[in-house]
Amino acid sequence: MRDRPWPMLPIVTAWWTLYGVASTSQWLSMEGADGEVMPLREAATLGFASAWLWIPMTMLLLWCVRRFPIERGKAWRSTLATLAMVLLLVLLRAAAVIVLNPWVGWYHAPPPYDEVLLASLGNNFLLLWLMVGAAHALLYAARARQRERQAEQLQAALVEARLQALASQLNPHFMFNALNSIAEMVHHDPDAADRMLVALGELLRSSLDHQARPLVPLHEELALLRHYLDLEKMRLGERLRVDWAIEPRLDELPVPPLALQPLAENAIVHALSLRISPGRLSVQARADEDALEIAIADDGGHRESTVHHGNGLANLHARLRHLYGEGEWLRLEANDRGGTTARLRMPRRAGSTGVAA
Repeated sequence: MRDRPWPMLPIVTAWWTLYGVASTSQWLSMEGADGEVMPLREAATLGFASAWLWIPMTMLLLWCVRRFPIERGKAWRSTLATLAMVLLLVLLRAAAVIVLNPWVGWYHAPPPYDEVLLASLGNNFLLLWLMVGAAHALLYAARARQRERQAEQLQAALVEARLQALASQLNPHFMFNALNSIAEMVHHDPDAADRMLVALGELLRSSLDHQARPLVPLHEELALLRHYLDLEKMRLGERLRVDWAIEPRLDELPVPPLALQPLAENAIVHALSLRISPGRLSVQARADEDALEIAIADDGGHRESTVHHGNGLANLHARLRHLYGEGEWLRLEANDRGGTTARLRMPRRAGSTGVAA
């Protein structure tokens, strides 16, 4: 039962119409005292008139249950109000029979009103209380569905708030490292520092737009990563070389925003920037039927850190857990180039994560 009773009207009408069909069939199967079967028109009149009289009465009863539900804290008041409504409907049913009898023909000769009232009380009092019970079942079921929807909305809002909190921690961390890099360049290459500031502004603008959604298309995340790597190449020059190996037709697959930049930053800060000779960073993306896998590998030496160490990787791990649940979504492992590979493996379809793309 919804907040307004009127959406129940088509259901109530359909129910009592079916009841009218069943009543008509029952009248047609009965033989009169003279052995004759009741004509179809007369049987339909009796069957549908008896059934359709219940439509407005059922709507009144539904309204009463919504207005005065029998529940803890107000059981006596609600029970008395419901009893008054049931008795009123018994009276109305008896009055309707008296008024409509000339056209419907429940009685060949109309009996006194008190006899019709007693018949209505005997026939309908228990039925009305059964309907009260059914109306309460509908009411409680609707409330349970509403609580379930509210719980789902609260859970989604909580996950979103946690993701936003993690992203707000990531941006200052990234800004600190980027500004340190620019500060180093100012003293020996002001022009390069100026270009880095322009690139940083573009990167920050893109990242702010980027993080407003829980999931973004892969091509947007790769574009943001290119901005970041362009910035780092200005700082490191020939000491940083980047290889890209992205399988085709992956552009629209959903990924968490700002997921790749922390992995690249971790490789550059803890491995490649410490080398004097040129280092190589490779970015690979491939997919199977179930998952998208992205690997960012360096040749700067194996690192013992795990995904739980460091602000950037720890935040990324927490975001992945909030989005996809528990699982090994991110791994750091040694590679055959003498360096470390950060490997992300995420569900290919956003619907399987519980978060809308």
